[in-house]
Amino acid sequence: MEPLFDTQGEVVMKVGHGGHLPGLHEMVVGMEVGDKIENMSIDAGYGAANPDAIATLPWSEVDESIRSGIKVGVELFVGSGQKVRVTEVTDDTFTIDANPPLAGSSYKCKSVELLDIVEEESLEVATVALGCFWGGELAYMREPGVISTKVGYTQGSKEDPTYKEVCTGTSGHTEAIQIIFDPAVVTYERIIQLGLDRLEDSKYLLNQVGNDRGTQYRHGVYYHNDEQRSKAEKILADVPISRIDGSKCQTELKLASIFYDAEDYHQQYLLKGGQSAKKNAEETIRCYG
Repeated sequence: MEPLFDTQGEVVMKVGHGGHLPGLHEMVVGMEVGDKIENMSIDAGYGAANPDAIATLPWSEVDESIRSGIKVGVELFVGSGQKVRVTEVTDDTFTIDANPPLAGSSYKCKSVELLDIVEEESLEVATVALGCFWGGELAYMREPGVISTKVGYTQGSKEDPTYKEVCTGTSGHTEAIQIIFDPAVVTYERIIQLGLDRLEDSKYLLNQVGNDRGTQYRHGVYYHNDEQRSKAEKILADVPISRIDGSKCQTELKLASIFYDAEDYHQQYLLKGGQSAKKNAEETIRCYG
């Protein structure tokens, strides 16, 4: 299968901070500028298969009206939208697997050379919330100049919340994306505008993006310094009123607060589901992997 990451030319990343193949992060640890590694196998980005993500269920747990459609190879959505595959069917049970189809696979890496070490002070951090963080993260991963991304929870009161706690709407957090980018390649204004473009008409809705409702889905820009605040204020002030009902933009603007990483399951979720994270990829971003 063709890699879903850029694997040719120069790749810039922050080691251990999401984005790009996890195996590539592990490979460069300990390397010095000029070092080259050849013919290494690296994790393909889907992670190892998790046996706890496989379950065998009795037919009694499935409504009779849909039993005939459950066959080996069929994909189902369960719970809050997690995708699973049917891997085995017997007279009494069927087995589903929530692991990515390519879990445990690897790529043969022909050659990697460490060209340079970038000073972290030359990079910037941006934090935005765009409703469900899966699609927004993939959009930023595709943007040239974005070094790394991760998803998590911010602007809430509870320390180190879980996804389940955030989904109750009682922790005060919103689902957010933290972006490390090179301002010499992509501007902060572009980072914010990209988020607003993804929101489309949802930017006029309060505590809602698409069909996702609740304070945990509110959209916002969370600035890290006065310069970011000034730029974001101007961009948000220039958003025209809604052509549908005359509403104003509801995207909140606040000082960045503690960002708690979401569970590993959520990191680069759509990439793990098989959607491309290559720079400038134009394939439509689907809501599910």
